[in-house]
Amino acid sequence: MGQLKLGDIAPDFIASTTQGTLNFHQWIGDQWTFMFSHPADFTPVCTTEIAAVAQLQPEFEKRNCKIVGISSDIVEDHEAWLNDIHEIHNVQVQFPIIADADRRISILYDMLDVEDSISFTSSITQNLFNLRTVYLIDPSKKIRMSLTYPASCGRNFHEILRVVDVLQLRDRMVAQRLASCKNGTS
Repeated sequence: MGQLKLGDIAPDFIASTTQGTLNFHQWIGDQWTFMFSHPADFTPVCTTEIAAVAQLQPEFEKRNCKIVGISSDIVEDHEAWLNDIHEIHNVQVQFPIIADADRRISILYDMLDVEDSISFTSSITQNLFNLRTVYLIDPSKKIRMSLTYPASCGRNFHEILRVVDVLQLRDRMVAQRLASCKNGTS
C-alpha cells in the first residue's frame, strides 16, 4: 500500500483489541477518531503516553472524538500493560488498544520504521519498532491529519486536541457558508 494522504478514506480493518473485536469503520460511526500507534507495550514513553491520553479522554469526548491506540503486541500483553498503567499513573484506560503482532494494520497505515537500523530485519513484520503515528479521521472516514514521530520520541497530545478544534471549526464555518449560499445570503 502506498502512503496515505490527507483526504484519503482511512482503510477499514477488523482487529482484536482490549475491548473485543473492532470493525474500524463501523466503530467510528459518525464520530471523529484519534488513532495513535506505539512501538511496544511496557516501554516508558508508551506507558506515559497512554496514561496522558487516558487523562485527556474527557477533552476528546467533548469534541465527539473517539480514541484508539495500536501497539505491536497481543491483547493479553495489552491488558497486563493497562493494569500496569493503572498502578503507576492511577488512571483507567477506557479506550481500546489494538493488537497488531503481525503488523498487518501497521503496514496498512504505513506505521513501521524501516529506517531504524537497530530494529529492522529482513522481514518487515518482525520489525520491533512502529513509528509514533497519529491519524485524525473525520466522521466520513477521511484522514484529516497525520503526524509521525520517531519511535524514541513522545508526542504532545494537547497539540492534537488543538488540531481537532481547528478542523472542526473549519468544518462548521464551511457548512455555514454553504448554507448561506443555498439561502442566497452570502
